[in-house]
Amino acid sequence: MTAVEQGARVAFLGLGHMGLPMARNLKSAGYDVVGFDVSQTAMQAANEAGVETASSGPDAAATARVVITMFQTGAQVLAAYSGRDGVDGLVDVAKPGTLFIDCSTISVDEAREAHTLAEVAGHRALDAPVSGGVVGAENATLAFMVGGGDEDFEAARPLLEAMGRRVVHCGGDGLGQAAKVCNNMILAVSQIAVAEAFVLGERLGLTHQALFDVASNASGKCWALTTNCPVPGPVPTSPANRDYQPGFAGSLMAKDLGLAERAIESTGVDAKLGLMAREIYKEFAEGQGANQDFSGIINTVRAASGDRL
Repeated sequence: MTAVEQGARVAFLGLGHMGLPMARNLKSAGYDVVGFDVSQTAMQAANEAGVETASSGPDAAATARVVITMFQTGAQVLAAYSGRDGVDGLVDVAKPGTLFIDCSTISVDEAREAHTLAEVAGHRALDAPVSGGVVGAENATLAFMVGGGDEDFEAARPLLEAMGRRVVHCGGDGLGQAAKVCNNMILAVSQIAVAEAFVLGERLGLTHQALFDVASNASGKCWALTTNCPVPGPVPTSPANRDYQPGFAGSLMAKDLGLAERAIESTGVDAKLGLMAREIYKEFAEGQGANQDFSGIINTVRAASGDRL
């Protein structure tokens, strides 16, 4: 399969905080984009952004060479691919040989099932979850972790590079999702560690800036500190400077850690910190953290630490 060139028709399904800027970047790169979302608010935002919209997902897919999905759950992906409640599935209405790219974050098993649904229907498929959050989607600086065949990956590369800065082929079916679940487990653990360090620094009398200046230039340096710093001031663009508006919401981190938990259980890995992070973010997402950036976990650490100074 040759590379997907500019001008090709691309159906983009899922026009939320991540999907819409991704679709807009594809359009800016010269692709013929048609989008759909079940939310009328999202559809209106897409129209205002100059992105053509269809009356349904299948209607968009039927006209496209490439179908990109950006949904919240694996169940939604599988239902869209296979159809339900009398609605045709995307794989049923797409032209033969359509390239399906799922950018949702779902389980490895669900990703492999989506591959199978597409391939049995005569199509090609990739799982291509992303990292970088809303800012990365808006600035076309996302990182893509891609699972699937070599030819399909090369065909999709120009599309993915129009939306991201780094595109990595992680291996066969489902291995993009495997890389994503491992990456997000690292991120969750490191964000909690950074939060705990800042609260400890506060109690010891360190200013936020002093701790940041040391750790960001020493062995404690990590993305959770240098980009997503959980205290206002040191990194002006971090969510802490806008009352922890996401960013990447605590509810999504809890969901991704649920996927990590399933993977840990299925493989028998002794991942104590990953499972502990899952419990911490699950509780965070059940409260006010659901709609906060996940770096807001620092307030949970403060609350659990009491008022003693």
